[in-house]
Amino acid sequence: MRRLHLFELEDLAWFPETIRDLATDYLRFVQTRFALHKPIVPLLRDVLSQSGTAHVVDLCSGGGGPVLGVYEALANDGMRVTFTLTDRFPHITAFRDLTALHPSGILYSTDPVDATQVPAKLLGLRTMFNAFHHFAPAEAHSVLKSAVEAEQPIAIFEIPERTLSTLIPIFFTPLFVAVVTPFIRPFQWRRLFWTYLLPMVPLICWWDGLVSQCRAYTVAELMELTTGLDGYDWHAAKVPIGATPGNLTYLCGMPKKEDR
Repeated sequence: MRRLHLFELEDLAWFPETIRDLATDYLRFVQTRFALHKPIVPLLRDVLSQSGTAHVVDLCSGGGGPVLGVYEALANDGMRVTFTLTDRFPHITAFRDLTALHPSGILYSTDPVDATQVPAKLLGLRTMFNAFHHFAPAEAHSVLKSAVEAEQPIAIFEIPERTLSTLIPIFFTPLFVAVVTPFIRPFQWRRLFWTYLLPMVPLICWWDGLVSQCRAYTVAELMELTTGLDGYDWHAAKVPIGATPGNLTYLCGMPKKEDR
């Protein structure tokens, strides 16, 4: 499939914060329930070891995505790493819930953070989980360029994939949302209202999920985005997810050893 950069409703500044937060809560639930973080852990562990950093600045965190699972898996492996959650539209409630579970390990920024212009005070390995496809090629290049100019390592991980096998299940998203909503925590009456009475959340998750697949970058396209970003070692590939059909596509970059 040719890449189509359609619009996702959650990206729009005017989009209601309540609906955006409920939708990202659903995404976090799915990633946690199906342990979609598992193929990320060994890759992130290697990048952390090679970069020599023990702090992760997570960009476009949404509702927290796989951060909790990744953090706990790394901790179980004996790696002492801290995470700072950031987003252009911070989901403060979700961030606080995650921080409450690991107060010294998971932090968050209350200020909006643009992934193309990350504040200089946020130092560490920059990560992005299932959010890089939100950026058109020029903006995606700017995300990588921002890391290079700040001399910070960066690791991109993407489950969306432009294949028929990942596209077809998206059409069942409204049903999936309806089935799992009673199990999403914390319980909120507004979640039931916007899922069953006025089904905005199922429809938003369906549309944005469909667009995510159409926006996804291939390995070759990720490497093309690094053109001109010299002084960094770049590596892109994909690995099977295991729990569900499809692959995890990733791009990692860090300053070359002779330049550090």
